[in-house]
Amino acid sequence: MKCTCYPGWGLAGKEGGDCSERFCASELAWVDGPTKNGIYHNYAECANKGVCDRSAGECTCFPGFEGKGCGRQSCPGNCSGHGTCEFMKDLKFGKTFHDYNDGSDYSLSGLGVGGQVLSDKSWDNDRARACACDGEWTGVNCNMRMCPVGNDIMDVVPSPEVPQKQTITLFDANEINSNFVGQTFALQYTSQSNQTFATKPIVWDADNDVFASKIESALMELPYRAVDDVNVDVDQHSAGSAGVIIDIEFTGDIVEGQQHKLEVLAEKCSEGCTPLITGLANIRTWHATDISTVKITTSGSHNSFECGNRGKCNYVTGLCECFDGFGKSILFDFTFDTFTP
Repeated sequence: MKCTCYPGWGLAGKEGGDCSERFCASELAWVDGPTKNGIYHNYAECANKGVCDRSAGECTCFPGFEGKGCGRQSCPGNCSGHGTCEFMKDLKFGKTFHDYNDGSDYSLSGLGVGGQVLSDKSWDNDRARACACDGEWTGVNCNMRMCPVGNDIMDVVPSPEVPQKQTITLFDANEINSNFVGQTFALQYTSQSNQTFATKPIVWDADNDVFASKIESALMELPYRAVDDVNVDVDQHSAGSAGVIIDIEFTGDIVEGQQHKLEVLAEKCSEGCTPLITGLANIRTWHATDISTVKITTSGSHNSFECGNRGKCNYVTGLCECFDGFGKSILFDFTFDTFTP
């Protein structure tokens, strides 16, 4: 007599025997020896990262692995409550659209929002995971509070000092700039601590000075005084082929140094969405020669270093521990180094 086991039952992980033990789920092995044909990552019970409880048919995964058949990684400390656990295929390059689409090539230009997800064909792209930290937090498990960044005051700065200037160029698809008038859009600012803020809706105005004032107000009214001062200049060319030029200089103390490029929120955002904007309905997103872009046209005199290169970051408190001869002055929620002779 021989037992014919129901599916999922057997003995010692194999079919047959007295059919008294259950199988556990199999997933691609995280590590295994090769087949005769040199193939790795074959299917294995509990993905070779756990032990099968044959009475229940469930895997007891080793630390760092979880899920059905121990088929996915867990994130260390659940990202400390300061981030999200993401599959490798969903991790993004950069914090803003322009970190990847940096304008170095025509195909890497244009407008957009958020970091870039790249194509990943790795065998474990939907199994391996890592933390994507919230703003103000960093580290493998997002347990390190970021410190303020600022200019190294001992650096030689060219005279006269100049702020960073970003230039937003927007084209109407029909090259009629007046088509934008009355429509609403917003700007998104990402701070040097990776906090993201979207402005209130900005109503497009035909008057250059009025329009510039609206953009200035929208940026300077962001929460926590994320942007403490800017100068905006607008040129709505009579010839639509030249586009609309918006120059934004970061002149405040808080925004001194190198900033992420602003992102233009030009897509319609209606009920249940924020900020509530009509979008720029006829904006040109692709063209043989000219597309809407954001560029850094003046890099500025100042740099951006953690603790201004004049101290060490206490990653528990997020405060700078300054070197001897340097002090700290607190302005709002930001720390700036000052030299004590």
